[in-house]
Amino acid sequence: MSSSVQLFRDQKYHKLKGKCIQQRRLFEDPEFPASDESLFYQTAPSRKVEWKRPKDLCEDPHLFVNGISSHDLHQGTLGNCWFVAACSCLALRETLWQQVIPDFNEQEWDAKNPEKYAGIFRFRFWCFGEWTEVVVDDLLPTVDGKLIYCHSNVKNEFWSALLEKAYAKLAGSYEALDGGSAADAIVDFTGAVAESIDLVQGKYGEIISEQMKLFEDLLKVHKRGGLISCYIAVSSGSTNEAETEMGLVVGHAYAVTAIRKLRLGERLVFSFKAEKLFMIRLRNPWGKREWNGPWSDNSEEWKKVNNSERKSLGLTLENDGEFWMTFEDWCKNFTDVDICRIVNTSYFSIHKTWEKKMMHGAWAKNSEPLLNRSGGCFDNRETFLQNPQYVFDVKKTEDKVLVSLQQEDRRKYKKEGKGDSIPIGFEILKVEDNRSCRLHKLTVQERVATSPYINTRTVFLKRILKQGRYVLIPTTYHPGIITKFILRLFTDVPSKLRELKADKPKMTCWSLLCGYPRRVTQIKIHSAEGLQKQDRSGGADPYVLIKCENQNIRSSVQHDTTSAIFDTQVIFYRKNIDSPIIVQVWNSNVLCDRFLGQAVLAALPSDPREEQTLQLRGRGSREAAEVPGHITVKVFSSDDLVEL
Repeated sequence: MSSSVQLFRDQKYHKLKGKCIQQRRLFEDPEFPASDESLFYQTAPSRKVEWKRPKDLCEDPHLFVNGISSHDLHQGTLGNCWFVAACSCLALRETLWQQVIPDFNEQEWDAKNPEKYAGIFRFRFWCFGEWTEVVVDDLLPTVDGKLIYCHSNVKNEFWSALLEKAYAKLAGSYEALDGGSAADAIVDFTGAVAESIDLVQGKYGEIISEQMKLFEDLLKVHKRGGLISCYIAVSSGSTNEAETEMGLVVGHAYAVTAIRKLRLGERLVFSFKAEKLFMIRLRNPWGKREWNGPWSDNSEEWKKVNNSERKSLGLTLENDGEFWMTFEDWCKNFTDVDICRIVNTSYFSIHKTWEKKMMHGAWAKNSEPLLNRSGGCFDNRETFLQNPQYVFDVKKTEDKVLVSLQQEDRRKYKKEGKGDSIPIGFEILKVEDNRSCRLHKLTVQERVATSPYINTRTVFLKRILKQGRYVLIPTTYHPGIITKFILRLFTDVPSKLRELKADKPKMTCWSLLCGYPRRVTQIKIHSAEGLQKQDRSGGADPYVLIKCENQNIRSSVQHDTTSAIFDTQVIFYRKNIDSPIIVQVWNSNVLCDRFLGQAVLAALPSDPREEQTLQLRGRGSREAAEVPGHITVKVFSSDDLVEL
């Protein structure tokens, strides 16, 4: 077994199985006993439950009958259609379900060697950043000799019932699985990155361009092994599990089992008055009750499509709960979609490869402001920066960044009445190019992205960011809340994501010899204008170089302009406060860069903090001769090293 797999409750599958075979007995799990405490924490089932082994329920039990399929599953009496939808999605991807059900052949019943069966199974879930193995016995809850929770449509197939038992053990009880999210279960099955989209808010049913963008995105996710589920949210006028006029069930998770863009032949173009069809196939975990609108199983649309065309579409026409819809109808009839991306980090892939960084963190309370790490969202201006802070770099001119913030699974606290997820989110700030200490005050920094704040387990954001350094601040919505989180960042090139822990530069032995900083100065160079023309076309390729003591920070080059916007930020911890800061403007050349002028800044704490425009001068003192051009800057200085 891989060393990276954790053992839940430290139960070792092979050791337990070996012991049971040796003692010729079937395993009974002391950590999740066949008793009421494993069933519920609050609401007892309406009828008496008997725990039975598969051999007591049928003649020839198996984990799988004729392989695994998304048609295998049916929901029981528990409100966990979301779990069943997640299992339906999982069953579509062999590489993924084989991770969740390891060595499935070794776990299968062996009719030729019944003495090798010990009534013990193991499953693996991605829990909070680590693969965790959960062991269960095969005692399953029944009423009148029938499974009452998740079960297969084949009487002697048990993979789904046993997987659900392992997942219930992880959550604390079967009842803890009542009402959840398909996206959370898929993340637990795969380690995927979950994103939730509100189809109503995004007006996907109305705006065709947005609809097409979403279709292409979902098509790409599905092709690359991602898993997708959707539902109709319960509104004030509707009740859970009510059926809409179109045959869809409210508050009920559906698995997306296929997405197709179909180019129609000449005959069909004439019939449908369109060259392409955008189609999506769904499955209802109840295995019955389907969509009854256009393209539903017995609709007019299918009558126009002959058998060979149906075959190429992969159409099923049994009442197994699976059905096709046009993508437009799907956008209009569903309210929410959960997208779980399997982000590709393999270097041996033909598809785009992402660089991944993952950090474990926590929001923790402390009455000392510099030690507090639970400051709440951006609206809490006084305490917002008293949260964990993570710095990362975007090295390319611009880069697409995926961020996933996941709080710990709170289902295990349901018994104490604290099982709901906490509203969480994060801010991304563009900061000084050389920042290496925590932020204490927002001055020149730029707020570039805010995630949604929602009480879901995971919050996701996709953004294109320009080159530079960024600080990502994960927060709870309200201050003073304590819980753990994991942060995952995916970029095209390595981002060097790391936590900012120090409030000011570290005091070392060298500090005694070379001196310790006495002043902190922040500078933002907004622009340079009216520069001397450097080429025949009347342009220039300027950049700025900011010098302080022995540090030089250089901006990126702006091309073909004599009026450049830089928005470059820097921060210096200064030992020699009498030594000025010099901002130079240079022109970038192939052979040798050319000096265009400079401004010398005393950068005193008493200097104005508003934006100021400074005349460029030649080399030398502040009184050197003027040269063409000026720069617009903001300067902040303080002798309190933890002010900025």
